[in-house]
Amino acid sequence: QVQLVESGGGSVQPGDSVRLSCAASGRTVSGYAMGWFRQAPGKDREFVGAISWSGDRLYYAESVKGRFTISRDNAKNTVYLQMNSLKPEDTAIYYCAADRYGSGSARKTAYEYWGQGTQVTVSS
Repeated sequence: QVQLVESGGGSVQPGDSVRLSCAASGRTVSGYAMGWFRQAPGKDREFVGAISWSGDRLYYAESVKGRFTISRDNAKNTVYLQMNSLKPEDTAIYYCAADRYGSGSARKTAYEYWGQGTQVTVSS
């Protein structure tokens, strides 16, 4: 089993930056693709981005491309989501997820393990 714990969320102003972390435990996720999703109130959970197990493949939703960056440190069993130039529409609960068999997917069903999420609120 893999346990995922997100951290780093909070309340920020438009234009600010935040870095989210996703720490894995239970087993190493160095061989897993990792994804980030978010869910705003009243909306479905949506894909934000994903990274392959090696880190050489990155995928982003159009809405965050150029502002968000995913990275991973396999030695620390941790994945990061650097979010810059935040907008009010980025307000959501952010979730990380682990996919043992893929190389990074926008499909929620591709991921076997999910964290509990961390709230990010962007407001002036």
